[in-house]
Amino acid sequence: MLKILFGWVVGALLLLQFIQIDIPVPSTPIDKNNEVKVSDEIMGMLKTSCYDCHSYETKIPWYGHVFPFSMEVKSHIKKGREWLNFQEWDKYSDEKKQKIYKGIVQTIDHKMPLPMYLEMHEDAQLTQIQRDEIKNWAQSNIK
Repeated sequence: MLKILFGWVVGALLLLQFIQIDIPVPSTPIDKNNEVKVSDEIMGMLKTSCYDCHSYETKIPWYGHVFPFSMEVKSHIKKGREWLNFQEWDKYSDEKKQKIYKGIVQTIDHKMPLPMYLEMHEDAQLTQIQRDEIKNWAQSNIK
């Protein structure tokens, strides 16, 4: 009886692997001219700590393809790209950019990168000085 139950559980888990969330992909080749224009220092911080969810340069780790973790990982990426994609920056209206700048100022100190993300990506951890630099960049662009 226990073997049968175990078989059903394993079978169900294998079937669940076919459930995937589609994350947005570029409809045309990425145009680097649309990418956000910032200093090399700020760009380095954004690429290290933000681009996995807020660009098309996502590096999905192995566990990001395994249910149920894939649901969480890909959901965060999908929502992140919908809210902000640094590689689509020049396609945004000035109003949207202002909303993003304000959002960065509000979230960079406490909410971003997500604590759950940082648990698995220690290299994405930002120092307070780095957070302040990103915040100052965003704040300097608010009109």
